[in-house]
Amino acid sequence: YLSSLFFYFYHYLTRQAQSYPLFPSLGEMEGHMFECVNQAAVHEELEDETRRLCDVRPFCPMLKLVTRSCGRAERLLDSKIGVLIGKGLHELDALQDQEVKDFRSKMFRISEEKMQRVQLMTWSEWLQACFSPQLEPGGGAPTTTDGVNNKQAEASLKVTMHFDQSQVTTVSLMEQALRKWLTTHGPEEEGRQAEQYVLRVSDKLEFLCGDHPLIQYKSAEHCSLSQSPYYGEPLVVVVVPPQVQVRAGLFHGTELLCKPAVSSESSGRSEHVWNRTLEFDITVSDLPRMARLCFAVYAVMDKVKKQKSTKNHYPIAWVNTMVFDYKGQLKTGDIILHSWSSFPDELEEMLNPIGTIQTNPYTENATALHIHLPDYNPHPILFPPFDKLLSISTTDMDVCDLLLQILEKGRGGKKFHIELKEIMERDPLSQLCENEKDLIWTLRYDCMENFPQSLPKLLLSVKWSKHEDMAQLQALLQIWPKLSPRDALELLDFNYPDQYVREYAVGCLRDMSDEELSQYLLQLVQVLRYEPYYDCALTRFLLNRAQCNRNIGHFLFWHLRSEMHMPAVSVQFSLILEAYCRGSIPHIEVLKKQVEALSKLKSVNELIKLGTIKNARSKTKEAMLTKEAMMTCLRQSGYTETLSDLHSPLNPSVLLSGINVEKCRYMDSKMKPLWIVYNNKLLGGDTLGIIFKNGDDLRQDMLTLQILRLMDLLWKEANLDLRIVPYGCLATGDRSGLIEVVSSADTIANIQLTSSNVAAAAAFNKDALLNWLKEKNSGDALEKAIEEFTLSCAGYCVATYVLGIGDRHSDNIMVRSTGQLFHIDFGHILGNFKSKFGIKRERVPFILTHDFIHVIQQGKTGNTEKFGSFRNYCEQAYLILRRNGNLFITLFALMLTAGLPELTSVKDIQYLKDSLALGKTDDEALKQFRQKFDEALRESWTTKVNWMAHNVVKDNRS
Repeated sequence: YLSSLFFYFYHYLTRQAQSYPLFPSLGEMEGHMFECVNQAAVHEELEDETRRLCDVRPFCPMLKLVTRSCGRAERLLDSKIGVLIGKGLHELDALQDQEVKDFRSKMFRISEEKMQRVQLMTWSEWLQACFSPQLEPGGGAPTTTDGVNNKQAEASLKVTMHFDQSQVTTVSLMEQALRKWLTTHGPEEEGRQAEQYVLRVSDKLEFLCGDHPLIQYKSAEHCSLSQSPYYGEPLVVVVVPPQVQVRAGLFHGTELLCKPAVSSESSGRSEHVWNRTLEFDITVSDLPRMARLCFAVYAVMDKVKKQKSTKNHYPIAWVNTMVFDYKGQLKTGDIILHSWSSFPDELEEMLNPIGTIQTNPYTENATALHIHLPDYNPHPILFPPFDKLLSISTTDMDVCDLLLQILEKGRGGKKFHIELKEIMERDPLSQLCENEKDLIWTLRYDCMENFPQSLPKLLLSVKWSKHEDMAQLQALLQIWPKLSPRDALELLDFNYPDQYVREYAVGCLRDMSDEELSQYLLQLVQVLRYEPYYDCALTRFLLNRAQCNRNIGHFLFWHLRSEMHMPAVSVQFSLILEAYCRGSIPHIEVLKKQVEALSKLKSVNELIKLGTIKNARSKTKEAMLTKEAMMTCLRQSGYTETLSDLHSPLNPSVLLSGINVEKCRYMDSKMKPLWIVYNNKLLGGDTLGIIFKNGDDLRQDMLTLQILRLMDLLWKEANLDLRIVPYGCLATGDRSGLIEVVSSADTIANIQLTSSNVAAAAAFNKDALLNWLKEKNSGDALEKAIEEFTLSCAGYCVATYVLGIGDRHSDNIMVRSTGQLFHIDFGHILGNFKSKFGIKRERVPFILTHDFIHVIQQGKTGNTEKFGSFRNYCEQAYLILRRNGNLFITLFALMLTAGLPELTSVKDIQYLKDSLALGKTDDEALKQFRQKFDEALRESWTTKVNWMAHNVVKDNRS
């Protein structure tokens, strides 16, 4: 704990250097500083002289003297931001990527302007800006930084050839849309000469498998079993097959624009060369702006002799790239793509369009794919700006109106509209056949007038491989009514990659209040994975709102930082984090304190894990020695200072004043979570508990609790308060995070075990729970507690059924002394119930045991009135969730690429559609739910048997 020891070395080194002849060329010694590699494998600049070596924690005892590239204040800020976000800014400086440089330059300018405005604010203005209450429904978020639509116009000013305006028919719809667009974005630069745009190029899109190695395999010694850098799954050692092929597909979202191109078979040990051109059956002029090339490398293996002579294909690697760069320029020339080797389930055509467009940064262990994209013209080819895109349409709105009138007057007119209404009422998972897509596109103006919320289905009906249809859609989008923020969320799904569609969606999100935005922030951060370019409408929107409200900024910071270890998003998220920090400099110290505190907690957890391993033979000795070591560690001044007086990452409005060391402990589970107790000055001296987990992925718990919070909100909007307890949960890093401790609560298992001397019999004591509530409450308070229990039990019965929450043993259900029942630990969702030896351990749709009913009926067997009220609460709650079924499907769909273990494909979300009985009438759905309710009652004995087994195991462990 010697302070500033490395600065002693610095001055010592300076004195020694003075004896060398070139010492004067070093300039002022204040222009230099030390740098080291810390425990997170990040280059850390030792700028702050007050820091201790124990806080820096260098990976090895070696310091490097480097030259300061800017002023001390700026250098200090860069150093703080680098440590805060977990990625040194010099790593971003070193990236040879013009898109990164342009984005950082824009954000630096915007952040500088933002901070200049902040410095001119009075205290009251600053408080209003950072911690503003919701004074109006719109949220009042400034839009000064959202000028993203000019990007295409700025990127398309290169002169190449004349564009013949005489070939374009200007129609009323085009004029209306263009006028609206120009009102928002301003006229384009005058004096622009003729351009060469991609929509004028009729060549087929193609790429060349050149005479250099298309695929380079790394030797097997580099392909050892390890964690996949993208999906977190084990990488398998690949034995180089005798024959290898490459499949390439051109996608817009998940839509395949044309037939995939397949290479010939190639044989070799480590390198494969094709030297041939693969051509797509689509002209360059028909390419949508967000088209992406998806590649899959696979082995071709002969089947077993008994089968036919056809061959099996085994995927080896995949990689994606955009056809246009971030400036809208068609990519050309040689490209090296380092692929990913972990495949999601059930890939169509073995291609992975929903996967990242970032190449694998771990190039040493990645298969390298070399391709060549040809030049179609001596000059760069650009995707046209918005006004040019509109002018390409040759379909007049009057023509569509005429067609609509014909349909109305014809015999089938009414039939068509009935069919259209039925299609529009389907859930987002329903597939559209080609005839239905044609009908929607034909009646698109009717959709706009009568079913504006049907925009996603219209977008799925557009032929994105025809630039005329693209242009007509863009024109229509400009006059489309604004959707509610909840409906607009669906437009941010991967199926809708078009830039202007996503800008329209973000425009709708601006109507969200800060509270509503916080509700969906988890999904909005994950949706950033779908954005192919760093500078996009969603990124600017999130930064703008985060910098205008510190609560949003707090959670945006942690949602981004918790996934910085994922290489597919590391650069993108670090750029956004840097931009946020530069525009919110006063917030840096607050966040830095939290980061340092979490680092200390991780050290304590690792100490405990080490202690339990060393003393594994004696559990009693282990507990005593490890608990003592934990207390000693927490009492040290370095830990006490860092862990005190910080804003809680779970809730930034809560100030954690000081640790109550005597009440702190660690929990007896595999990862040894820490149970940290704080004295809280703002709660009248009451204590506040948080659980720190290191080694468990909390993101699935975060998602489930977010959905529970949303359910609670929807029920309250319908005047039904079911007393849900959506406690705080926050992932803060790679398999680490915090969980809020709910005060005055105990598990069902503990309540049952306390009331019985025999663990095996405890689960069957139906009086235990009611007696426990009687001990905690007397008189009128008991009746109130039973009512709280009844309402909350109804809420969690419905919620756990709809979400398919599994592993519901008696330690995963808790009850507060006030009567509120709530569930914890959501490691299994969407119907992934646990089984043993192939036998399902959980056979009920949801947990409704006889001891629960005993409490609901106030201990009176014949109290059917109370039980009838409970059943009615359940049915009301279920029907309310059904009415919002599309919203739940959308929120889960937006999380598909998050890498959650039980949410990897659309088939996982199908569970929600089935549990909510979407596609059925309310009467049919209610009938289905009543059957599930009766099943839960009838089979509740299986839950008791399961709980008995759990209690016995728990009792033996103790």
